[in-house]
Amino acid sequence: MRRLKNSRTDRERGAAGVLLAVMMLVLMGAGALAVDVGQIYAERAQLQNAADAGAIAIAQACHATGCTQSQAEAIAQDLANSNSNDASSNVLQVDMSVANQVTVRTTTRDGTSGAGFLRPMFSSALDAPPATVGAHATAALEFPTRGSGFPLAISNHCYNLSDAVATGAVQKISYKPGGTCTGPSGTQIPGGWGWLDRSSPCVAVTQNGSNHVGSDPGNNPPTDCQNILTGWKATLLAGGEVDVAFPIFDNATNQGQNGQFHIIGYATFKIWGWKFGNNGVYEFRNTAGSPGMTASLACSGGNNRCVIGQFIKFESIDSFSGGSGGGTNLGTVIIKLID
Repeated sequence: MRRLKNSRTDRERGAAGVLLAVMMLVLMGAGALAVDVGQIYAERAQLQNAADAGAIAIAQACHATGCTQSQAEAIAQDLANSNSNDASSNVLQVDMSVANQVTVRTTTRDGTSGAGFLRPMFSSALDAPPATVGAHATAALEFPTRGSGFPLAISNHCYNLSDAVATGAVQKISYKPGGTCTGPSGTQIPGGWGWLDRSSPCVAVTQNGSNHVGSDPGNNPPTDCQNILTGWKATLLAGGEVDVAFPIFDNATNQGQNGQFHIIGYATFKIWGWKFGNNGVYEFRNTAGSPGMTASLACSGGNNRCVIGQFIKFESIDSFSGGSGGGTNLGTVIIKLID
């Protein structure tokens, strides 16, 4: 009777081993794909960092001093390599055909072989092909439309920075109307510069196209600006540079407390010295004997009020304390990634 029975155990012997082998192949394949997909994502992240950095750097460099296509490509290539783990990436294109924009496209390059693709680390055993990935970024130059800062506005009749140069001439901008800085209306509001209403201690909020009432019809500075002026003085004495983005007005109307300034944009002024009042921090390097000063730049008279320096091109990377968009190009731009 024992010989007439079929042994179920005999028929299934070895099935577990086959199943284990199949599962091992599946797990190994999934693991290989996971590792290689991770490699692709890591490469993509490096290429994106390279494209972002290249677009911003080119926009900044070309605005500051101007650059050729070959110079822009060299900047992008250097940053592409430095943002890659193997110090090697391709810059496929640097596109500056759109005004005030630059687009950088990066692609894969193997640092050892120079090949423009990634070799699979494990999934090649499954006959997976090499992979090529890329990234792109677009940086734009935008001109400020509003801002907040030191409560002083300067006439556009004082602005002399052209698009062809990085800095304007060193000049003295006087408070009282007269000379090249007189406002077109000829009113008693300061033609060169004037104080603005403040939203907080030594801070005025301004916006293109709006009128702002002067905070003080006299020529003395706001008393709450001492800390700012002390900081400027310390920076200059330490050999640093004080660059301030001032609102620029093209028209001054009415008089005294009813006076208003029409803001058209923002320009950065590299400050050499000033005389906003008498003694203390209210005057600094404003005499002919001060470092870098001349008799024509001096502002040492008792009632004279001047700010001395030069307009410069200035690039702010997403850090301007205001808004950007369709403002007037006065040499100060906000650089930001838009794609």
